[in-house]
Amino acid sequence: MSTTAMPSPETTPELSTVSRITNVFFSPTTTFSDLKRNSSWWAAWLLISVFSLLFVFAMQQKVGFQQVWENQMKSSPSSAAQMEKMTPQQRDFAGAITKYVSYASPFFVLIIALIMAGVLTGSFNFGLGAEVGFGLSLAVVFYAMLPGILKSVLGIISLFAGADPEAFDANNPVATNLGYLANGTLFNRAEHPALYTLLSWIDVFGIWTVILIGIGFASVTKVKRSTAISVAAGWYVLMALIFTGLAAIRS
Repeated sequence: MSTTAMPSPETTPELSTVSRITNVFFSPTTTFSDLKRNSSWWAAWLLISVFSLLFVFAMQQKVGFQQVWENQMKSSPSSAAQMEKMTPQQRDFAGAITKYVSYASPFFVLIIALIMAGVLTGSFNFGLGAEVGFGLSLAVVFYAMLPGILKSVLGIISLFAGADPEAFDANNPVATNLGYLANGTLFNRAEHPALYTLLSWIDVFGIWTVILIGIGFASVTKVKRSTAISVAAGWYVLMALIFTGLAAIRS
């Protein structure tokens, strides 16, 4: 009697770039397991960057960088008071800086991913003995960040659908978190910036990314999935508390 051998991971065909990206949304374990053979991350970064720049372009067309900066300054009483003291020339300069910083978003995405990969590599290696390399960690982070392109798409749709330029928050453009939903209904952002910041971290895409990071590290190491997700969630909560504290200080 003959038997058919199941293909081993070593003989399974390597995923194409398109398949890797697609499977992040439908079968993330497949994508992250494939990263062990080829930890290339440039395609994910490029895709995130393209959608980020499209969002920035839409923001320029429908809001304007001067208005984006003013909205950010109005987010806390101290910043609003500081803006009132500025000359028109200083305000124009601030708007120009906002433009250049916004279009440099691919660079900032890269820096953020490098920092995240470094922190997570240390956490899994020294805390859990995972023995995962930095390059592989970086690939996991970038592919876990891919759902963010959907948030960019929603932001673009919101802008062209008629979002109020004077109420637009470039850092929180769509209703995917509690901060956005509660602002203007339960409280005012300018009066409670710390609460707004804290609730903004309870975000569908942020939580999705945390879960994907956990799945990713569980797929490329021997760490249990629940443990890996807990590590990623722990860092996410810590960052939420840090940014909430900074918002409280600024107010």
